[in-house]
Amino acid sequence: MTCFVYAVRCNFAQPDLEDQWNAWYSGPKLEEMLRKPHFLSVQRFTAAALDTRRKYLALWIIASPDAFTTEEYRSDWGFFAWTSHIRDWSRDLYRATLDATDPLFDIGPGEALYRAGFDGRTDEAARSALERVRTRRPGVAWLEAAGLDRHAPILGLKKIAATERVAPLAGPDAPVETVFAPLTRRFVASQN
Repeated sequence: MTCFVYAVRCNFAQPDLEDQWNAWYSGPKLEEMLRKPHFLSVQRFTAAALDTRRKYLALWIIASPDAFTTEEYRSDWGFFAWTSHIRDWSRDLYRATLDATDPLFDIGPGEALYRAGFDGRTDEAARSALERVRTRRPGVAWLEAAGLDRHAPILGLKKIAATERVAPLAGPDAPVETVFAPLTRRFVASQN
């Protein structure tokens, strides 16, 4: 069963409020979003190694791009009172040939998430670079953008051990690579 990966990345610009924002995002915000149609699961992460310029990542698994057209979503999405503190925000949608319950979407204790993205490139440039990078990153699930910002037209994800050290790729074809540590467990919608 094909699912979609909704990747939200950002930074938070108000250090004295960051703990409060994380408590809201990792609690009430996640619960609220998982009550909306087509939202299946979510897990939040913080950048731990390699390119850490974008600190936060939320990986939502949704059943359909229709999730963004429902009245429930359109009536109350966003960061609300926290909006003025959000920086470097992007939201990309990727089509996955993986099942929504794939272990890749559940990063547990002692694990991390490797993320590679051809950020800021055209679709054609990203595909060309991927052909030269793919064999250098075995085991990575490569997903193509299916909508929203399309900040990174191709996204690579891989579950790794938290202790694994990843040497960054070099050269003009290299993607932006980040190792993310889980901030939350994986939350799953009770029904959709």
